[in-house]
Amino acid sequence: MVKIDVETPLDRVRKFIILNTCRSFIPEEYYRDLSVFPEREVNGPIYVEAEDKVTLKRIGEINFVRVKNALGVLYESKSGNTKLKWRQTRGKMGRLVGEASGNSLTNLISAGIIDQSYIDKVLKESSQV
Repeated sequence: MVKIDVETPLDRVRKFIILNTCRSFIPEEYYRDLSVFPEREVNGPIYVEAEDKVTLKRIGEINFVRVKNALGVLYESKSGNTKLKWRQTRGKMGRLVGEASGNSLTNLISAGIIDQSYIDKVLKESSQV
C-alpha cells in the first residue's frame, strides 16, 4: 500500500474511478460527459458529494450520476485495499488522500494523478523510517 496525498483536478479523479470500475461498459456518451460519475453503494462504495446530483442509469452494481459542483469523492476498491478521498479546495481542484494498492497505482498513473517519480519518492521516504 502506498500513501497518496496530492493536489489534482476532479476530472482526473473521475478518470481514475472509471478506469478502476467500469471502463469496459460505461456508455460512450457518459464517458465523454465530464459531469457523469460512476457510484457504487456496496462492495467497495463510491460516492460523489455534490450540490446537485441526478441518477441517469444503473448498469450492474454501478449507478451513473450527473453531478453539479462536486465537493468531494469517496472511493473504496472492492477488495478494500484502496481507500481514497478527494476534497474540493478551489474550483475543480482538490486534494486526494488515502492509500492505494498496486493496481490502483497503475490507474492513478494512467489518469495523470501521479507519476512514477511520486511512487519512487514515497517508497524511498517509507524505507528511511
